[in-house]
Amino acid sequence: MDLIFDKIHELKAGPAWQEQFDKLWPAYEKWFLSESLSARQTYLSGLRALKQHMPELVPTYETLCELAGGGDLAARFLSFYRPPPYLSGCSQAVWLGDDEPMLVRNYDYNPELCDGIILDSAWNGRRVIATSDGMWGVVDGMNDAGLALSLTFGGRRVLGDGFGVPLILRYILEFCDTTKEAIAVLRRVPCHMAYNITCVDRTGDYTTVYLSPDRKIVITNTRVATNHQESVEWHQHALATGTVERERFLLRRLTMHEEPADKFIAAFLKPPLYSTNFSKGFGTLYTSVYWPTRGMAETYWPGAVWQHSFDQPTNDSRLIRYPDHVIPNSTYAHTGG
Repeated sequence: MDLIFDKIHELKAGPAWQEQFDKLWPAYEKWFLSESLSARQTYLSGLRALKQHMPELVPTYETLCELAGGGDLAARFLSFYRPPPYLSGCSQAVWLGDDEPMLVRNYDYNPELCDGIILDSAWNGRRVIATSDGMWGVVDGMNDAGLALSLTFGGRRVLGDGFGVPLILRYILEFCDTTKEAIAVLRRVPCHMAYNITCVDRTGDYTTVYLSPDRKIVITNTRVATNHQESVEWHQHALATGTVERERFLLRRLTMHEEPADKFIAAFLKPPLYSTNFSKGFGTLYTSVYWPTRGMAETYWPGAVWQHSFDQPTNDSRLIRYPDHVIPNSTYAHTGG
C-alpha cells in the first residue's frame, strides 16, 4: 500500500487545512458514525466540554469548524469529545546523551487510517510542528519553546467521558512551555481512553504519564513507554504486540550502556521495535525524532529521512510504500494496538 505524507506550512488555518479536511472527512465521517449518531455527543456538549477544560483552544476550534463548512456533524467530530474508541501501537523513549535531549517514537497503525500530515503551524502565536491525527489532533510533535511529546496506547479496554488524547496533546503544544506545565494539563483534562504520554523539554526535564478515564493519572520518571502502564492488564493484547519485550529492549539500551544518537535511532528501524505487520493493519508507519534544543524534527523510514525545522519551513510530500502482505514476526505482531 502507498501512503503520501504531506508537510504543510500554514501558520494560520486556511485553504491548506481546508483542502486536507475535504480530502479526509469522508473516511472520518464513516468512522465517527460507526457506532451510530446517537452514540456520539451533541455539538453543544462538545463545545461546553472544550470551554470547561481547554477554553484557550475554543477560538481555534471555531475557526476550524467554519473551514469545515459549519456543519453539525463535523463540529461534533472536531471537538474530539467522547469519540469512538481507537487503538494504536507505538514505542517511544527519551534519550539524554551529550547533554541534549531527544524524543524518538515509532507510530504503529493502519496505513489506511493515517492522516499522513506533518503540520507546521502557529494557530495561537506559538510554532508547532506535529504529526496530525483527526486533522488537528497530535500523535507526536514539538513546539518552538522546546517541548516535545508523543503518545502510545495504554493497553486497557476501559472507556469513559473525556477527550480523544490527540486533542489534549495539541492543547499542550499550543499553550505549554515545559514538561511541568504539560503535567498540569494532563492532571486536569479528562481523557476517554488509556494512553501513555512521554514529554521532554529543552532542559531535559522528562516524564511519562499514564492516563485512564477511570482512575487518577500516574506520573513517572521513566523515559520509555510502549503499550501497557504500570502492569499488563490486557494480556492477549500484550502478547500480540510484544509490549513487555519492547519496553525491556528500550530500557536495556538506555540503562546498560551509552550509545550515540544515530545508533539509538537506528534501533527503532529494526525489530523488535519496528513492526512489519501491515497485513493485519498495524505496522510501523514512521519513526519521529524531536530535538528540543535545536528546534528540529526528523521523520524516518528504513533508508530515508525527512528533516523539519522551525527556521526553514517547507511544503513538501513523500510517497511511502508499505508491503501489502507480510508474514508477521510472531512475537511482535501488532493485532490491535
